[in-house]
Amino acid sequence: MIFFANFLSAVAMILHFILRMYIFVLFIRVVLSWVEVPSLYQLKVIFYQLTEPLLAPIRKFVPPHRFGGMDISPIIAFLFILFIDTFFVRSLAIYAHQMLRDQAFSF
Repeated sequence: MIFFANFLSAVAMILHFILRMYIFVLFIRVVLSWVEVPSLYQLKVIFYQLTEPLLAPIRKFVPPHRFGGMDISPIIAFLFILFIDTFFVRSLAIYAHQMLRDQAFSF
């Protein structure tokens, strides 16, 4: 049981890291969309390809033309990722820590 609890704890830490890195990538994409520097075109393409699988489905539900042409899909994506990280990943980590704490006192 200790190995399973440690496994869950490790999975929670890895998921937390991945979600935080994706938030960073999404933020970089937003900043790059505001500036037009020809030498950064390849970087824009990479960040576009990394973030578009999440943003495209959001745009189907909240198209930019409803908000005067402003694309709010990155804001919704930020909130969605933060919700997943705060609710699911933190719950997984707390569950793993409770399993470890229960095992420590069962000798």
